[in-house]
Amino acid sequence: MTRKNQHVVPHQDGWAVRGAGNQRATSVHQTQQEAIDAGRGIARNQHSELVIHRPNGQIRDKDSHGHDPNPPKG
Repeated sequence: MTRKNQHVVPHQDGWAVRGAGNQRATSVHQTQQEAIDAGRGIARNQHSELVIHRPNGQIRDKDSHGHDPNPPKG
């Protein structure tokens, strides 16, 4: 299975989860939190990263669920 990062992005119907490089949304949700929860599940299954965007498209947060080459120390 391909390890595509999952992005939570604004969508005309609320918030969408979209795989990196994909044109179409994997799923669409009414709230950002619902999209984050769905995207986190996909990222865990694919051992990839979840990238959460703000309403203006700017990256708000990242959450790694894979083999992170630069894990946090501590």
